[in-house]
Amino acid sequence: MRIFSILLISLLSSIPLSAQDITGQWHGVLKVQGTQLRLVFNVSKTETGISSTMDSPDQGAKGIPTTTTSFETSILKITLASAKIEYEGTLGQDNVIVGTFKQGGQSFPMNLSKEKIEKERLIRPQEPIKPYPYYSEDISFENNKAGISLAGTLTLPSKEGVFPVVILISGSGPQNRDEELLGHKPFLVLSDFLTRNGIAVLRYDDRGTALSKGDFKTATSADFATDVESAIAYLKTRKEINTKNIGLIGHSEGGLIAPMVASKSKDVAFIVLLAGTGIQGDRLLLLQQKLIGKASGISEDDLQKSELTNRQVFDIVNKSSNLEKLNLDLTNYIKQTLKDNPNAGKPAGMSDDEFVNLQVKQIANPWMQYFIKYNPAPTLEMVKCPVLAINGEKDLQVPPKENLEAIKSALSKGGNKKVTTKVLPNLNHLFQECKTGSPDEYATIEQTFSPTALSEILKWVQMQTK
Repeated sequence: MRIFSILLISLLSSIPLSAQDITGQWHGVLKVQGTQLRLVFNVSKTETGISSTMDSPDQGAKGIPTTTTSFETSILKITLASAKIEYEGTLGQDNVIVGTFKQGGQSFPMNLSKEKIEKERLIRPQEPIKPYPYYSEDISFENNKAGISLAGTLTLPSKEGVFPVVILISGSGPQNRDEELLGHKPFLVLSDFLTRNGIAVLRYDDRGTALSKGDFKTATSADFATDVESAIAYLKTRKEINTKNIGLIGHSEGGLIAPMVASKSKDVAFIVLLAGTGIQGDRLLLLQQKLIGKASGISEDDLQKSELTNRQVFDIVNKSSNLEKLNLDLTNYIKQTLKDNPNAGKPAGMSDDEFVNLQVKQIANPWMQYFIKYNPAPTLEMVKCPVLAINGEKDLQVPPKENLEAIKSALSKGGNKKVTTKVLPNLNHLFQECKTGSPDEYATIEQTFSPTALSEILKWVQMQTK
């Protein structure tokens, strides 16, 4: 889910001159969710004092400005209001700034020095290495309804022949065709495994991401469903594809989108839901926040306060039918909440209005509104093709018990008897073998996709395509 993608970190602005020389490049490493993110502060003199920018090499970002920066009595302070970021560190005699990076109420130690830091080499043993023992072709196809083109990769067991095929549908947030996150490429690993075992695979960059066109920020799950429909239409033009054996495999939000397409299209022969959602979005988010909060050590009292606030926010969204009124209602509610709780995570240097506007913007956008209101059950009731729904036992983002039960119940209510649901022991939301299931572990685990999960998917797909 998109809640746990690494935030783009942007820092720095102007710094008054002091007795110590703060100009030059300052390098640091921020450890977020188990991965390392390099930051570079570029500090230089200007006619009025000193100015700075920030680079995030691992995210391809350069020259990012900040809201405020000060350097007095050896203490460097930086804020970026729009991202709720604060940094404070002390410059020592060894020319190292020892400090703390804060964002959204969380603190991370981060020191700065003039020494350049090389990119951390992540070990991902499952990632396939070229040349592959199968045919791989970069392709593009049109979504005529949206007026955009989408870019992807089609892999075939061999260049000649006719094969069953699956389309991979990514989780929430802008994802490339490999569903790349935190140094992992789950869809590359899954695609490689299936293609080596006789199943063709189409995976593609989300709209507005990598080589695909379109605007990701204005799209909802329903819009992404039309992208999948366009992928099906494209596959039907390929002589190598058995059009009676076109399946969909959706992960997380992709597991919400696959039933949308299957409920309307006779071209879909089967679907696989990997940590797919079965309950309404508002309920899912509350469960997710509670489970991850507990795993992060947040107190029960704070969790209850957060849940109460979020329930009110979701209630406002569920009752809304007008974006302008929704913005006004959310603004009034969050202002009152901030008035009642002045220390409710507002960063230093950020005004109340800036804080409120930021919160409203995160909620009152097309994707979040749609997701909060959407109940997958009625759509699942209309799905008649075979369905495999699997979850990791330690999934904290899409809890297995509540979601698999809801998926099975809705499919059964609609009369679908070709349903298999499974909870796979010791796996997290990304289907990695894990200790706690916390998103903090995702990047530190070398495994990208559990062999057990891969085998379960392949075995079931092969049964459907015999």
